[in-house]
Amino acid sequence: MNRNHAVAATKMSQLLLMQLRPRLFSTTSHFASRSSIMGPSKIPMDTTIGTARVLAMHARNWSAHASDLGTNKKEDNDQKAPWEAYEADTSIDMKKHHKPVTWNDKIAFGIVQALKYPTHFYFQKKHIHHAVLLETVAAVPGMVGGMLLHAKSLRRFEQSGGWIKALLEEAENERMHLMTFIDVYRPKWHERALVFAVQGVFFNAYFLAYLASPKLAHRITGYLEEEAVNSYTEFLNDLEKGVMEDMPAPAIAIDYWCLPQNSTMKDVVRVIRADEAHHRDLNHYASDIQCGGHELKEYPAPIGYH
Repeated sequence: MNRNHAVAATKMSQLLLMQLRPRLFSTTSHFASRSSIMGPSKIPMDTTIGTARVLAMHARNWSAHASDLGTNKKEDNDQKAPWEAYEADTSIDMKKHHKPVTWNDKIAFGIVQALKYPTHFYFQKKHIHHAVLLETVAAVPGMVGGMLLHAKSLRRFEQSGGWIKALLEEAENERMHLMTFIDVYRPKWHERALVFAVQGVFFNAYFLAYLASPKLAHRITGYLEEEAVNSYTEFLNDLEKGVMEDMPAPAIAIDYWCLPQNSTMKDVVRVIRADEAHHRDLNHYASDIQCGGHELKEYPAPIGYH
């Protein structure tokens, strides 16, 4: 019985192969026209072997072309930094202060002042240590605001007026500040633990504050950036007075801010302070828009303010 089944299976296989052989192994394509199309090497394109040879030839040519493109692209990348670079605008007013008038302003100012004194007491004249903790916190508001505006734009099927990009640009800029100082100083384990705790608390608190009142959240960030400008001014003063030893600027800072090769930490602090001043103005501007009863999308965001 098993032998009969095997014989029957064999016959069915042979019959099926006879039916499919003309379609699978024919040298003439059923989809090609009757006239032969000649390839670049005078090979008939309407045959399976001819098509395969032409495709192989094109593949070799494309591989050589891609290799040349890759070489040229590598040469271009060697001349450019792997991140976006720009020249900082250091002419911005460093002493500008938004005087708290409304209750919204006074609450925001009070929150920032309450946060300022413990950090100053903890770090005192350890400017680089202070800068590392400051930048791990300063990079949070832009990311939270940009994320929530992004979600709002998706829900409402509307544009943001460029504010999503502006806030994410701010967050990335603050992160590059941190990467610069990390190249100079590596935090100890207890400082890393402090950063972990502070960032966790601040991220969630700012997230809830932005959901409740974006104008309050932006005003808080504006005052935080004012304090950042003041902190970097003290940092720069100590470098200029010789209280702190100046040092060569990290390579990451030279590439990111397009600084001269002989730049020092004083030059780095100047451009970072200018960045913080721009962030200060951007967030106060955002809060002013919303305090006036408008939405951010109604006013174009200052993108590319660097």
